[in-house]
Amino acid sequence: MTDLFGIMRTPRAVLFGNGQRHALGRVAAGLGQRVLVCTDERFAGTPEMSGLLAALGSAGVRVQVFDRTQPDLPVEGVYECVAAHRAFQPDAIVGLGGGSCLDMAKLVSLLLAHGGEASDYYGEYKVPGPTIPVIALPTTSGTGSEVTPVAVLADSARDLKVGVSSPHLIPHTAICDPELTLTCPKGLTAIAGADALTHAIESLTAVRRSPDPDISQTRVFVGKNAFSDQQALIAIRALAAHLPRAVEDGSDLHARGQVMAAALAAGLAFGVAGTAAAHAIQYPIGALTHTAHGAGVATLMPYVMDFNAPACADDYADISQAMGDTETDRGRLAANAPRHVYALFAKIGIPATLAGLGVRADQLDWIAAQSMLSARLVTNNPRPLDQAGIAAIVAAAHAGHGTFHASR
Repeated sequence: MTDLFGIMRTPRAVLFGNGQRHALGRVAAGLGQRVLVCTDERFAGTPEMSGLLAALGSAGVRVQVFDRTQPDLPVEGVYECVAAHRAFQPDAIVGLGGGSCLDMAKLVSLLLAHGGEASDYYGEYKVPGPTIPVIALPTTSGTGSEVTPVAVLADSARDLKVGVSSPHLIPHTAICDPELTLTCPKGLTAIAGADALTHAIESLTAVRRSPDPDISQTRVFVGKNAFSDQQALIAIRALAAHLPRAVEDGSDLHARGQVMAAALAAGLAFGVAGTAAAHAIQYPIGALTHTAHGAGVATLMPYVMDFNAPACADDYADISQAMGDTETDRGRLAANAPRHVYALFAKIGIPATLAGLGVRADQLDWIAAQSMLSARLVTNNPRPLDQAGIAAIVAAAHAGHGTFHASR
């Protein structure tokens, strides 16, 4: 690319580091006197939650708490929260927990500000204007929702997860405190970190679009660009170096901090570049198997990389270098990239095949057809993708046929 082109969308402030959660009271007080906290039952019972509520109280902020956020965020839960706290008229909403809690805060903010049903806003650029300010405090390192313009939920009227995408959904402030991730279980640490790596890889390798002046105003996800590339590579370097350690020893606060910073960087990357085939294919797989999103996209990623290799040689070489490969020939670096990703995922316990996720062979055609419904993700793939291409990816991923197996 001869002309530099980049788009960056971020929260108004990002506070990152050990102990930064203690700034919540003053941050919230700067936005108003009434704060709604969206969290889940597990975190609501922790000493950390008690400390944060005390900090809000000391700052003179009135607080209501919704602690019934469920995994995968059923739309009914969003409506429950809105109905329970509409009369409170919060000036700010705190999302405190994993990705579902952060997305809950975003969607409640949207519906309290603009009304209607969640389905009114499905897709891109459907949010008509600013929402109630959201303060995001993640307790896992994966989704990047603390910095993204996306909220994903499960709508019982539809077979697949759906999303709302708008720059208005980017949180006002992200407070990222690695100490909040110390109690994240080993398996969830692995799955969340793997999700972050897929975000970074799919951002770095997304389709490159013509950078016309309207692109940022008509697309939330604009494709590969200079700024997202840099954030993606930051994330890949940190995850390759520190994710295995964070999984192995959850008390290693340095590793936890590096992985949290990587998830944030990957969120900044895909929040403008978008994701692609691995995410499109995971949605129907998740609906069939009820397996974690991060596990699904990570299982798929090496096979997607094999498929996309003809279109991504330079990016794959950069991925290998970011993952510590000292090879000097860029062609060999590019060829090595899927193997490095597969090896990292194998090391932290990600299933090697779709069969390992519980997918049956007779479900593969349905998965391929359903994946095509995620048009935004399909068209963001660097290699043109049709149903036959997706079918080839899922067949390889089910059987475990990949170039990266050759060196096992």
